[in-house]
Amino acid sequence: MLAYVYRVTKYDPADRDEHGHYTGLEDTDSDHGEVEAAYLQAVAAFATETGVDHLDIREPGVPSLAHFGTEPAVHGYGLDGLFPPALRAATGPQVPPGFHDGAKVPLYTGLELVRIMLRGSGAWCRLEVEDVFAAHVGWDQYLYIGSNRHCEEALVRTRAAGLFPELVNSSPYDFDSEIEGAGTPQPGDDDFWESLGSAVASGRAGILEEMYVAGAARRHSLTLDTISSVRAGIAPRARLTVRPPLSCDIDAVLASFPADGLVEGVRQDKDGRLHSAICDQDEFPELTSRISAASAAVLLSVYAGEDLPLCTAVMPDIDGVVRARWRPDPAAADQSR
Repeated sequence: MLAYVYRVTKYDPADRDEHGHYTGLEDTDSDHGEVEAAYLQAVAAFATETGVDHLDIREPGVPSLAHFGTEPAVHGYGLDGLFPPALRAATGPQVPPGFHDGAKVPLYTGLELVRIMLRGSGAWCRLEVEDVFAAHVGWDQYLYIGSNRHCEEALVRTRAAGLFPELVNSSPYDFDSEIEGAGTPQPGDDDFWESLGSAVASGRAGILEEMYVAGAARRHSLTLDTISSVRAGIAPRARLTVRPPLSCDIDAVLASFPADGLVEGVRQDKDGRLHSAICDQDEFPELTSRISAASAAVLLSVYAGEDLPLCTAVMPDIDGVVRARWRPDPAAADQSR
């Protein structure tokens, strides 16, 4: 825990009620102008006084099922131009490969990520240097900056820019293992991939889901000929989920549609590419049509505790250590271990 943590906002503490709720006239959106610039200057001032010129991206995420930002979602989650684009072909927006857990970025890139988060229109992440510095952006233009130093000059500059830094015990956006995952996951090391190969050879496993940032995933169809190439392309610190092969009995898949609710339909087209979509009963006809033309498919429940995968893992760093703090969803094999 950092010794000094400040809640930095445009909201004057004099305009808060006895419960700490803001009652003034400032709105909760970014002005895309001077006030937004003041927020970025605050992060830069604290980072510079702390002696930080690079930041680590932690727990990156993008909108998935729903977009809850205060502004319309933007193309590429706001990351276009900050990182080299993804090379693989895709039908929708792709997260650039440089935006991943543990990526080290220069301060100016970190400031642009803060801008994206203030606008609430795309990507989110924690920006940290372990035990040294942290910058977390929350709802309604609440910015939390932590340092292991008492940054008096940064405080003066932040106040001069019209913002209000208030000393707090901690950031409410600190990583919480009870909410975001606890325990030690299976590492996606040599033993995991050897076991996966055996499961593919026996017909028990056939699909690998790669969650490379929260809210974005790729699915890989596994054969003994493709496992090596799939492994080589996995993103750093990705969460891995192993599932059985898709079913070639399309009629049986179509018969498994529920009467209502949400399902995820995963299908493989004739060209071998995998696609997925989460739909409710109003969209079942469209999903049914797409699955009817597929070579293999499956319907998966999106509700917790149903359709547990075979096993899960988290990719370790190059030295074999799992440093990602997030955890995959539960799996049958994880429970047995």
